[in-house]
Amino acid sequence: DARVKRYGLNQEDFPRVASLPSVINAIPSRETRKEARYLGTTTNIRLVGCTPDYFRVNHLAMSSGRFITDRDSDDLAMSVVIASDVAERLFRFETPLGKSIQIQGFFFRVAGVTRHRTASAAIGGSLSGQDYNKDVYLPLATLQAIFMPSGFDRQRTSGTTLYESVHLNQITLQVADPADVLTTAEGVREALRRNHPELRDVHVVVPMELLKQADQLRQIFNIVLGSIAGISLVVGGIGIMNIMLATVTERTREIGIRRAIGARQADITEQFLTETMVLSGTGGLVGVLLGLLTPLAFRGIREFVNAYVLDGGTGLTNSELGRMFSQMEPSVPLWSLPLAFGFSVATGVIFGLYPARAAARLDPIEALRHE
Repeated sequence: DARVKRYGLNQEDFPRVASLPSVINAIPSRETRKEARYLGTTTNIRLVGCTPDYFRVNHLAMSSGRFITDRDSDDLAMSVVIASDVAERLFRFETPLGKSIQIQGFFFRVAGVTRHRTASAAIGGSLSGQDYNKDVYLPLATLQAIFMPSGFDRQRTSGTTLYESVHLNQITLQVADPADVLTTAEGVREALRRNHPELRDVHVVVPMELLKQADQLRQIFNIVLGSIAGISLVVGGIGIMNIMLATVTERTREIGIRRAIGARQADITEQFLTETMVLSGTGGLVGVLLGLLTPLAFRGIREFVNAYVLDGGTGLTNSELGRMFSQMEPSVPLWSLPLAFGFSVATGVIFGLYPARAAARLDPIEALRHE
C-alpha cells in the first residue's frame, strides 16, 4: 500500500524569499527521519540536509573534525557530521572520524562530531523545541540527490509506504535590522502565495516572543548598568565634595589673605571649581584608559579560562554558558569615551560647587584669624 503526500516548500520558493531586499542570509534545510547503522548497532536519527551556514545560525560547536563545507555541497560528497548522542550510541569505544555509517543502504563517511547542545524549548507559539543531539548533517544537495532523486522521500511505517514530496522543511532568514522583521515576514508571505495561495501547507514563523524577550533583557541590563553608573557617580561626587570641604577648612587663612588683597568671591569660587575640575578630570582620564584596557584584560582572562577551566575537565565546555563566554568579544565604542569623560567632569563641577561657594562666602576677617 503506497500513498503520496505533497505539501510544503519547494525549490521555487527559496530564491523568491532569499531575494527580498531586507534579507541578508537565507539558509535552506530538509529534515527526514531515518535509521543509522554502524556494524551491528542502529539508532534513530534526524537526517538534516543543510548548508554550511546552518552551523552558525543554530549555534552549534564542533567536538572534533569539521562541519560540512561548500565544497561538500558542490561535489555531492558522501560526508556527514553526527551529533554527540549519535556518536555515543554508534561508536561507544571508537573514534567516529573517518568511519562510515549506513543510512538506508548508503554509506557515509563521518567528517565531524558536534558538541552536546542543550535542547531548545518551545517559545510560545513561535518556535517548537528541538533536540540537536540526535541529528546527522549532510549537504542538502547530497540528501536531495540520494534520498529523493525524483523529488519524493520514501517513509516506511506499519506496512504502508508514504512518499513525501517536500523539497525543503525550513528556510531560515536573517535580517540586518530587527525593525525589519515584521515587514520582511509580510514580504515572505506575499512571495509564498504564488505557489501556496492560501498558505495552508506552509507557515511563516516570526519569533516575536524571542525578540520581545531579548528587548526586555536589554532594557533590564540598561537599567541595571545605568543605576550602577548613577550610584557610582553620586558616591564619587560625595567623595569629591568631602575632599574639597576639607581643603577649604585647611586653607581658610589662605582664602582670607586672598580676599584681603582684593580677590572677589567669584575669584575664590573659580579657583576651587578649577581644582575640582582638575581632580574629576584626572579621574575621568584614568577611567577612560582603564576602559580601553578592559578588552585586552578580558581576552587574557578568557584565554586563561579556556585553557585551565573550560578545557580542564570541568564539564563547562559543553554548556551554553561556557560557549557563550568563549565567544565573547568586548569592544569600546569611540563615542562613549568623550561621553564618559564629560560625565566625570560634570559630576566634579556639580558636587564641587557647594565647597567653592562655601569658600567664597568666608568672612575675610574671621578667615585671617583662623589658625
